[in-house]
Amino acid sequence: MKPEQQSLIYLHIAVLLFGGTALFAKLIGLNAIDITVYRTAIAGMALLAMLYFQKKQIKLHKTKDYFIALLLGVAVGTHWVTYFAGMQMAGVTVGMLAFFSYPVMTVFLEPLFNKSRPQSKDIISAAVVIVGIYLLVPTADIGDDVTLGIIMGIISALFFSLRNITHKRYFSQYGGPQTMFYQTLVASLMLCVFIEVPIYEVGNHDLILIAVAGIIFTATPHSLFAASLAHLSAATAGLISCLQPLYGTLLAVIIVHERPSVMTLIGGALIVSAACFETWSITKKAKK
Repeated sequence: MKPEQQSLIYLHIAVLLFGGTALFAKLIGLNAIDITVYRTAIAGMALLAMLYFQKKQIKLHKTKDYFIALLLGVAVGTHWVTYFAGMQMAGVTVGMLAFFSYPVMTVFLEPLFNKSRPQSKDIISAAVVIVGIYLLVPTADIGDDVTLGIIMGIISALFFSLRNITHKRYFSQYGGPQTMFYQTLVASLMLCVFIEVPIYEVGNHDLILIAVAGIIFTATPHSLFAASLAHLSAATAGLISCLQPLYGTLLAVIIVHERPSVMTLIGGALIVSAACFETWSITKKAKK
């Protein structure tokens, strides 16, 4: 098998596992904070073991990089808590689609760092996303669980965008597993004071699912994603990553028996289409 083909398989497996992460919001009988703390702790230990046995660098190059790692960890921890909360409130499909507004959100946040203005095509993409989210919302009542879940998904997208922009500008010299080790470490330590169910009170079934979420659905896909970039372009990786909501929706239908409505599918198609367009546009611009 050619290296490019193997990398493509790695990438699809990684995106499939990323999409499957949302299922644990429904499968694990804990709140979003508890799930995030235990999942990130296990993922962090798995990534540390991986770095150690592969004899890869664990320490950061500069002292200031630890401060950046702290900021990234806070952002990713907040992202994961609101991500799981959104899934628990609105369902896997709706929550994931609301979160996937992050590519377009990134287009509007990045100019704040670059001191530039969004282009007209970006404004059109944002309008498409807003229409898509509107179609997801069943009612304007802020007390409705689905509506609140969509809001959580959008907040999750905001922090994920901030994390990605910060990483790109200040932390891109480090590999995926090393980066995620520090982020999972900070996220677990930051949120552990808010735990409601101590680890010794968590049932065996939930413990197994947490371990699966941390090792197979967190540490593994990040490592596979990083490995795939050795022989694939950023454009290919970005566009295939747009399949995450599709994979997540299919897994939600099969495993937790969700049945998305027609309006949800239409709204989701608009959001994902805008995300794919912005991903393609950004990577095309980077090639020039």
